Amino acid sequence: MDNNFAFAIILALLAGLSTGLGGILSFFVKKNNMNALSIGLGFSAGVMIYISFVEILKKSGDSLCLYLGESSGELVNLVAFFIGIGIAALIDHLIPDHVDPDMLKESSITDKEKKQIFSKEKLARTGVFTALAISLHNFPEGLATFMSALNDPALGISIAIAIAIHNIPEGIAVSLPIYYSTGSKKTALKYAFLSGLAEPAGAIIGYFLFAWLFNDLAFGLIFSAVAGIMIYISLDELLPMAREYGSGHLEILGVVLGMMIISVSLILF
Repeated sequence: MDNNFAFAIILALLAGLSTGLGGILSFFVKKNNMNALSIGLGFSAGVMIYISFVEILKKSGDSLCLYLGESSGELVNLVAFFIGIGIAALIDHLIPDHVDPDMLKESSITDKEKKQIFSKEKLARTGVFTALAISLHNFPEGLATFMSALNDPALGISIAIAIAIHNIPEGIAVSLPIYYSTGSKKTALKYAFLSGLAEPAGAIIGYFLFAWLFNDLAFGLIFSAVAGIMIYISLDELLPMAREYGSGHLEILGVVLGMMIISVSLILF
C-alpha cells in the first residue's frame, strides 16, 4: 500500500508538471511577433473550448446521470455549467485591472503608450485568470489519477499519460499571455508550473480531506462548473485579444490548430 501510495503521487506530479513543458514551448515564439501571439491566443481558446465541450462536459454529464438519473443529471449538468460561467464573470468583475490611473494622467504619456499599457495589463490578467481556471480543472484530475493508480497502477499510468498530453497545450495557454505581457520567461514558467501543481495537490489534499466526499455528484458538479469557467475565459478574454493583436483569420487558424491538437491527443491517449 505504501509503495502504491508513493507511485500514485509521483504519477500525479509528473502529469501536472507537463504544463511546465507547455510553458517552455511558448518561449520558442519570438516575443515581438504579434501574428504568433494572435495565433497562440486563438490556439489557447481552441484547446479550452474543445476540451470543455467534448471531454469535460461529457465526463461531468456521465457522472451526474449515474448519480441523479439521466434526465435530472443532464439538467444539473447544464445548470452547473452556466453557474461556472457566472462565477467566472463575477471573478472577472472583481479582479482589478492593476493600471495606476495617476500614471496615465502624466502628460508625457501618449495615447498610443496608454493603449499599450492597458493591453499588457489585460494580457497579464488573462494569463493569471487562465492559470486559475486550469488549476481548478487539474485539481480533481489529480485526485482521479491518484485514486486510479492506487487501485490499479497500470490504469493509473494510462490516465497519467493522457492527462500529461492534454496538459501541454494548457501550459501554453497559461504561459503565452503572461510571457508576452511581462517579457519574463521566469514569471510565465512559474504560473505554468503552479497551475500544473494543482494535480499532485488535488491528489494529496483530496485523498486526506475530500476522498469521502468525492462521489459522482461532486465530480460532475466541479467539472461542469470548470467547463463554464473555461468557456467564459475563451470567449471574453482570449478570442477578443487574439483578434486585437492579429486578424480574424489568424485567430481562427489558432482556434482550429488548438482544437485539432487536443482532439488528436484525446483519440490517441
